[in-house]
Amino acid sequence: MTTSTEAPPRPGLATAAAAVTVVLWASSFVAIRHLGTEISAGPLSLARLALGSLFLGALLFIRPLFARSLFTRALATQRLVTRTQRQPTPAATRRWPVGRDWLPLLACGVLWFGVYNVTLNEAERRLDAGTAAMLVHIAPLLIAVLAGVALGEGFPRQLVLGGLVAFAGVVVIGTSTSSGRAETWGVILCVIAAISYAVGVVSQKPLLSRLPAAEVTWLACTIGAVLCLPFAPTLITELRTASTATIWWIVYLAAFPTALGFTTWAFALRRTSAGRMGVTVYAVPVVAILLAWLLLSEAPAPLALAGGALCLAGVAISRRKPQ
Repeated sequence: MTTSTEAPPRPGLATAAAAVTVVLWASSFVAIRHLGTEISAGPLSLARLALGSLFLGALLFIRPLFARSLFTRALATQRLVTRTQRQPTPAATRRWPVGRDWLPLLACGVLWFGVYNVTLNEAERRLDAGTAAMLVHIAPLLIAVLAGVALGEGFPRQLVLGGLVAFAGVVVIGTSTSSGRAETWGVILCVIAAISYAVGVVSQKPLLSRLPAAEVTWLACTIGAVLCLPFAPTLITELRTASTATIWWIVYLAAFPTALGFTTWAFALRRTSAGRMGVTVYAVPVVAILLAWLLLSEAPAPLALAGGALCLAGVAISRRKPQ
């Protein structure tokens, strides 16, 4: 019998990981809005997910080799190599999906990475970044309901209250966007994206109790990329005329909001409930509006700022532990 030498994670790490996710995902709404002028929805999804899969795969497979090197060097320094040759190295702790894991993994990859990205990209060709972010983030309430029913997480009082307050903030923001109106198809696409997002998160949660977060994220991202392969010819055609700045924005989307953002999300989700994490990302529309204001000159109305304050208040309420 061997004992793990890995120190238990500090409680603050999950909160820090959630904060990183919020900022990166908020920036993705601005990047998608900017890229929509040159790259269409499906090809952008393929480029983002394919590159994201490459980045995540490199991280997943290089990190164990690096850890093994450090592990062996430490043992050699302590003259313990001979005694511990048969002990597993850090790389040996990797676990791969088994039969029961593939259905929720496919649901997560197809819905959250595939359908969500395509519908959101298409919606942002019709809506400004702040509006899209707010409409998509009806998903946390759907997550809380689905997690309460499907995962048995229940409906804690502070979660319900925080969700209602934050949802009120989203409604307030939605009535005071930079353009003042929302194109009908854009709204419908955002709702489809929100439903895909919610089902994907609830499908992912049980996997994280059995599999490492990095592996779940990489496999789901790869599944989403495979789903988007039919857009490859169009992507090649559009990249030929795309500017250098556009290509770098695509790389940013893949490396940060996708590879890093989904990894920090999975890290935090593994250490808290799906409902609580779902309400936490109500902060994303607030940050997205601020970034769109700074980078795209889509200035929010004063009422939107009040709605943002309600969103943050709802997040704070949902994160409180009952006395």
